Amino acid sequence: MKKSLVAVALFGAFAAQAQAQSAVVIYGTLDAGVSKSTGKTTEIGGRDNNKLGFMGTEDLGNGLKALFQLEMRYAPDTGLLEGGNSRPLFQGQSRVGLQGAFGTVRLGRGLTAYQESSMAFEPWSGIPSKAGFQTDLMVAGYTSDPLSGDNSLNSRNRFSNAVFYNTPVFSGFQGNATIGTKEASGQAVVGNGTIASPQYAAGMEATANPYSLSATYNNGMFGAMAAYERNAVESKIWSVAGSVVPMPNLKLMASYQQQDQDKTDTIAFQNGKTKAWVLGANYTMGPGKFLAGYGQKDPESQEKTKQVSLGYEYSLSKRTYVYADVSNKKQAVNFITGKAQNDSITSYGVGVHHNF
Repeated sequence: MKKSLVAVALFGAFAAQAQAQSAVVIYGTLDAGVSKSTGKTTEIGGRDNNKLGFMGTEDLGNGLKALFQLEMRYAPDTGLLEGGNSRPLFQGQSRVGLQGAFGTVRLGRGLTAYQESSMAFEPWSGIPSKAGFQTDLMVAGYTSDPLSGDNSLNSRNRFSNAVFYNTPVFSGFQGNATIGTKEASGQAVVGNGTIASPQYAAGMEATANPYSLSATYNNGMFGAMAAYERNAVESKIWSVAGSVVPMPNLKLMASYQQQDQDKTDTIAFQNGKTKAWVLGANYTMGPGKFLAGYGQKDPESQEKTKQVSLGYEYSLSKRTYVYADVSNKKQAVNFITGKAQNDSITSYGVGVHHNF
């Protein structure tokens, strides 16, 4: 009997130690709402990505940790995987790595250093809302992954088959780098360019290893970023951004970015340079939060795109809020058809957002 009690006590001690050294978290987002845009029917959807994720760490001793993260996407109105079967199962993130005094090293698929760093300087915090600026103006029409098939079904802000490195934070400063391989599907189609002047050609293969670099600074009141990225077809983008919190409930932010497509040795058509800038503000009043932004994108030899957006969020709890967005985007060239037209698209959306 005593031996049994000793065995149970030892098992409990080892289990408690294992629990303390390892942790796995299941998390996610459920965002659903109603939206309407000029020329389109009313839709059920959301302003943010809906995701289900698994994230874990294991203490290896001597300050070293193993970590992993898997994140899948789904459509809230149908329950299907986002993009059907055309997107990766873990299209949000699929990374494993080590963390220690040297920083963090991960391998797999995830946001590039440029894309991840720039979200802190966008008034909608980088979510792909129609009112937001991250997917177009904050990147000057650039795509990080042009060789993974139809961009309407593919994330434009991630590298697959890549190594990700983040330095430790030194007095608010941090360096970030992402380096990818030349692996690609070879199913590229026209991307953020036009039919007459595409960013890349159908069936094209990678001409270079893509990479992404960023340096960030944050001391609570001030934030800044400088970033540079080159994708697999040698389109390049660089950006500088800054933010200031002049009072506890107000954040002001600004960014400037430029895409360069002149280095396209194996591509028949080029867009040249595209410049863009975005100004934004967030103001919190009790449980409410106001969002505002204005920006322009100026492709070489083409008319400007102009966008103005307003949003409001009201927190019902720490994990749930309701929201309303409205935006107007004037785009002189349809970047899908290449047809010149004076599009003025107004979008409205209301919904509820829940984190778990």
